[in-house]
Amino acid sequence: MEWGGRKLVVETGRLALLAHSSCTVRYGDTVILATVVKSKNIRAGIDYFPLMVDFEEKLYAAGKIKGSRFIKREGRPSDEAILSGRLVDRAIRPLFDERVRNDVQVVLTALSVDGENDAAVAALLAASIVLATSPIPWAGPIGAARVGMDEAGNFILNATMPQLESGNLDLVVAGTPDKLVMVEAGAKEVPEAVLLKAMQWGCGQLKPIISFIEKIQAEIGRTKEAIPALADDVAGVEDKIEEEARELAKDYVAKNVDAIIFDAPKISRQERNIMLDKITEEVKKILVEKDYEEAVQTSVLKNIKIYVEEHITARILKKEQRLDGRKLTEIRKLQTEIDLLPRVHGSAMFMRGDTQVLSVVTLGAPGDVQTLDSMEEDGTKRYMHHYNDAPFTYGEAGPMRGPGRRAIGHGALAERALEPVLPSEADFPYAIRVVSEVMGSNGSSSMASTCGSSLSLMAAGVPIKKAVAGIAMGLASDAAENDGEIKKYKILTDLQDVEDGPGGMDFKIAGTIDGVTAVQMDTKTHGLTWEIVEQTIKQAREARLQVLAVMGKSIAAPKPELSPYAPRIETIMIDPEKIGDVIGPGGKTIKKITTLTGVTIDIEQDGRVMITSVDMDAMEKAKQMVLELTKEVEAGETYEGKVVRMEDFGAFVQILPNKDGLVHVSELRWERVGRPSDVLKLGDTVKVLVKEIDNLGRVNLSMKALMPKPEGYQPPVFADRGPSPHRGGGGFRRRN
Repeated sequence: MEWGGRKLVVETGRLALLAHSSCTVRYGDTVILATVVKSKNIRAGIDYFPLMVDFEEKLYAAGKIKGSRFIKREGRPSDEAILSGRLVDRAIRPLFDERVRNDVQVVLTALSVDGENDAAVAALLAASIVLATSPIPWAGPIGAARVGMDEAGNFILNATMPQLESGNLDLVVAGTPDKLVMVEAGAKEVPEAVLLKAMQWGCGQLKPIISFIEKIQAEIGRTKEAIPALADDVAGVEDKIEEEARELAKDYVAKNVDAIIFDAPKISRQERNIMLDKITEEVKKILVEKDYEEAVQTSVLKNIKIYVEEHITARILKKEQRLDGRKLTEIRKLQTEIDLLPRVHGSAMFMRGDTQVLSVVTLGAPGDVQTLDSMEEDGTKRYMHHYNDAPFTYGEAGPMRGPGRRAIGHGALAERALEPVLPSEADFPYAIRVVSEVMGSNGSSSMASTCGSSLSLMAAGVPIKKAVAGIAMGLASDAAENDGEIKKYKILTDLQDVEDGPGGMDFKIAGTIDGVTAVQMDTKTHGLTWEIVEQTIKQAREARLQVLAVMGKSIAAPKPELSPYAPRIETIMIDPEKIGDVIGPGGKTIKKITTLTGVTIDIEQDGRVMITSVDMDAMEKAKQMVLELTKEVEAGETYEGKVVRMEDFGAFVQILPNKDGLVHVSELRWERVGRPSDVLKLGDTVKVLVKEIDNLGRVNLSMKALMPKPEGYQPPVFADRGPSPHRGGGGFRRRN
């Protein structure tokens, strides 16, 4: 079919025939292979639907070989691949039935990329197609599109990479024309009204895609399997026995909603954990008294939190009562602080309720930028935001394995939120790295890291245009009772842990006082109506302005000066043709400068030389060395140089690192000198004046011009002695 001015081609029955469903999606010259497989065995002992979505980058798809000299095979997924996989996961996950406990794996492999048509959107469409045609229960199909916006404010369907880079909006929507299932966006302070309009417009373009997928599904789709009655089966135990045990647990929770759950506001995560532990212990006592097997007890007890969340949602819907006593539009207590750490370049702490983030800024030389070498990305990355959490963040103990997919996704979201307000590279040539260390997590640590990053950048003296803040919006709805469809709902400002239950959403919106810079939404429903989306966006803006006001009390604008521990960068312009003189053969010259001074030097092709150092004296020394290497000598200038060579007719003096000049024997002294060696020796340091630069670029110097004339000095007189036997014509002979 034709879509967005390009041909979309779906092929099945050619590749990956052993998968439960497979297809290739081609859009432009970008080709994605999608496969889905559901395991035969049920995974016992888990309390979630085990979906795995993997986006596989292949460098051959872009005609590239890995840049490493030692490793040419693709290794761990790049951040870009992880983010693409998460994008697809968040769009398709809500449409599965949570009672399924078989592993379902969707693998999306990029076979060809053209550098213009987005592989992530093609992958999302491919995932929708294989799930729709597979026997796996799934409430799709859905469509997906990437929306751009030109300078005139017109929306562009499936904007190409160049269009996105030059525009103010990069928006991915997934869902149907009537419902939004997933959204991801980066924007340059786009007004909320424009953002909503772009989402609606993008979803409106999905109608032909969904019809196309439904046609494919009707032709080759397999009959869907039955959905299990229970969330998970316990080996050797009849469903009826387990169902009875579950009903006992549900009944206990229902009878103690007022006595245990809403007996008093539970403001901290610790209070909520104590409440959950108490309910779990009491239910376990009941199950033990009833002689239920341990396997049944384990299966039931792991769902206690879900049962509690259901009642918390119901109370919000009926009475607008939140567990911690807040109003629906109320934000938890906010705390901000800057300059916590003494030697770093910038630091700030942002705390919202139990969620606490420490953000730290490091400024580096231009050469410290990250080199990008992935399937779809080349070049460098100047601003980096990294998000770290640990088991203690959640009040738990566990292994430390480094950043996972979630941490990479949260870091990328905060990075996207801050990018539009960063100073240009010309104005601020530093490489910028912000690390957000999560000290406590209880609802939207990604938005807390966005706020913390904004504060820390201003504290570091980075001249960002405006402060950026973010807020996570939640949803209480009856979708879980209506097969994913929403009939009753309440929008929650500042979502926290127990409020993110069945029928909920996590709608993060970040921006400045003037507009939105980043959006990310996923939901536990079959999609949000436009009424819900519009109310959420409006409510989020009100909350964001409150957060910005609190942040402004700690620091309202970037500090005028960088930290004394941050490096300084001085930029000088040289003739681009002189770059080779600074670098030297094999980098010998520039290495000598950096070794002697300890500075870092970065050179751009346009002739910009950026010298980075924390030592101002070293920077000045390096600067002078570069200037000397690139300076153009002019007549009338005075230099102090070293005698590097002597001939009978004169001495050669090095006046600049790469420039020698000749002091003719007649220019050594006012009085007559027979040979240069009579008054000079190699290595002497002398002062010289540039007399002239001839048409061949040779520099003629004089020492005597800088000396006082002797008293009674008479210049030599030259007489015409006729033609010289040593010359081709008439000449002059010096009179002694």
